[in-house]
Amino acid sequence: MSFAVGADAYGAFMGRFSEPLALRFADVAGVTGPTVTSALDVGCGTGALTRVLVDRLGPDRVCAVDPSPPFVTAMRERFPDVDVRAGRAEALPFDDGAFDAVLAQLVVHFMTDPVAGLAEMVRTARPGGVVAACVWDHAGGTGPLAAFWAAVRAGDPDAPDESELPGAREGHLVELLTAAGATDVTGTAIAVEVPHASFDAWWEPFTLGVGPAGAYVAALDDAARRDLRERCRARLPQGPSSTTARAWVGRGLAPR
Repeated sequence: MSFAVGADAYGAFMGRFSEPLALRFADVAGVTGPTVTSALDVGCGTGALTRVLVDRLGPDRVCAVDPSPPFVTAMRERFPDVDVRAGRAEALPFDDGAFDAVLAQLVVHFMTDPVAGLAEMVRTARPGGVVAACVWDHAGGTGPLAAFWAAVRAGDPDAPDESELPGAREGHLVELLTAAGATDVTGTAIAVEVPHASFDAWWEPFTLGVGPAGAYVAALDDAARRDLRERCRARLPQGPSSTTARAWVGRGLAPR
């Protein structure tokens, strides 16, 4: 899946969920104490997790990498003192054992080869360092896009959704991290609640072409798009509302 969209579009679509998630993810990963003094954000996107890492460790102790040129450009402007590089998870442009913690927020399910990408994360963590990833619970129906995909399938039962993506089901991140060579791997779930001022505030980001959901909407003709919008409207309150979204977390250590 390509994310060749502007940073602002991605931020409007997923930033509203990824920013509060980053705080919870960093806590569960263990970026909270003196044992973690450096970190790498793999697939940094527009910097939701990078911001948390910078706040906790300082910009000179954080690096970030992403394959999307618009995101890399935006990140370098947003974090001028952070080492931001262009690159894929499956071939990280960093030395062996360079970081105390290597994290991937909402990235594993879009890796071309998740085990290879996670193995690269293990490689770039110091021996005994933290390697952690999180993915929305798309398979269990409690991710942030659950209402959208339910409305899609009501009108298009054969439409592909995100439930089969790597890491999107319970326990799969643990399996992938173990296959990638991490040790002491554990799994858990975290959740965030995101408010929406109105139905339109919830819906409009889906029209920006971001990710599989945005690509699905963009491929519809005007009539089909209006029909989908109304099916979504029927599933949501007409006034202010909120979405509670759950993500799976896998956490392990690089071998000593």
